[in-house]
Formats: sequence, C-alpha cells, structure tokens
Amino acid sequence: MYEAIHAHPDGTSTVARHALTASEYGFDGVVVRNHGSEPASYDPDAVAEKYDIDVVAGVEIRADDPSTASGYIGSHRENTTIVAVHGGTPKLNRFAVEQSAVDVLAHPMAGDGDFNHVLAQEAVDHGVRVEFSLRGVLRDAGGTRVQTLGDLRKLREIVEYYDVPYVVSADAQSHLGLRAPRELQAVGEAVGFSAEQIQEGLAEWGRLAERNRHRGSDAFVQPGVRRVDDE
Repeated sequence: MYEAIHAHPDGTSTVARHALTASEYGFDGVVVRNHGSEPASYDPDAVAEKYDIDVVAGVEIRADDPSTASGYIGSHRENTTIVAVHGGTPKLNRFAVEQSAVDVLAHPMAGDGDFNHVLAQEAVDHGVRVEFSLRGVLRDAGGTRVQTLGDLRKLREIVEYYDVPYVVSADAQSHLGLRAPRELQAVGEAVGFSAEQIQEGLAEWGRLAERNRHRGSDAFVQPGVRRVDDE
C-alpha cells in the first residue's frame, strides 16, 4: 500500500520525514505529489534506500484552466512517474478525465467540483484514476466535515456503479497528517467503503507506479509488446 504526500516546500515535512513515518506505519511506498510550480528537491533513490520504502516521483498539476494544465502535462509526463491534476472545478475535472496522459484526478469534489456519470465514463475510457482524499474527514470539523462526507459518499456511489478506477489517500502535507492503513480503513467506512476497498485504493498508487516505470523502460514498446534481448 502507498500513500500520496505533499512534501516541503509544498508541505511542512521533508520527503525523508514522510518516508520514515510511512515506513513505520507499514506502507510500502510514498508518492511525492507536490504541485508542479513548487517542486521538492530530493533524491528518491537515496530516501528509498535509507528508509526501506519505495519513493515515487509524482506531480499534482495545479492550473487555472485546461489550456495551462495541458502545457504542464506535456512538460512533466516524460520525466515524472505519476501525473495528477488538481481538480475542483467543472472544467478541470472534465479536462483531466479526458486525458490518457493523466494518471489521477485529484480531489474532484473540492471547491466547486462535482462528478457525474459523464465524467465517470470518460475516466473509465481513458484509464484516469479518481482520488478519494480523506484529508477533510480527518482534519475538518462540524458542518465542513459533514459536507465533505456527503461529497465523498456521492463520489463513491458513482465510482462504484460505473466501476471507475480510483486511489485513496490522506493527502498529507505533514508527516503528522499521515495515518496508518487501518485508520484509513476505519475512516473509509464512514464514506461507505469496505476495508478491502480502501486497501485497494491505497495499493493502486503502487500499481500505477509499476506500470508507468515499465512503460518508461527501454523494453517497453506499446501495451502488450516489449523488447527482448535475443542474446
């Protein structure tokens, strides 16, 4: 299982500190999903070796409009393992699920965002994972938390009905915001998920990383076709 994090300068903790805490909680890896305009400076291999946990280089593209987001995707796709788009508006949500170059639509229900059957079908057709960010459930209180729970329940119903691929995260900006998988499973039950579904959503980050790393290797030609050494 993997967690997707925001590290310094996008968050308050370094990649190394996140990795240490995540390894102590039993995660197999972390995806560093800093916003593209605020890249973290770290060595994924060095951190991975020190804390015995996979460190995946990712980016969460934040833009005001689809045209700008498209340019950022082009600049990040070839050298970043996982590319997410920061959702939360109808235009960006629609744009993200229509792009095969996008791996994840991050927190689609934030702000003015919404998700419906049309977006669900586009996400399925283009293989875009929809994120269930549990940050609001973990950190908000009162009416804001109630609203977040309602939004996530609606999203879950649509994702489940249309069999949309998805990921789950605590969306932590500090190592103090990380939660162990069992805690996230308990929170997921409030949204209507089973423990197994939350586990699958956490594991999907790792599957994405493995797939994209393979596609970026010299052996990959196209889906289902790989180059082999005749010798």
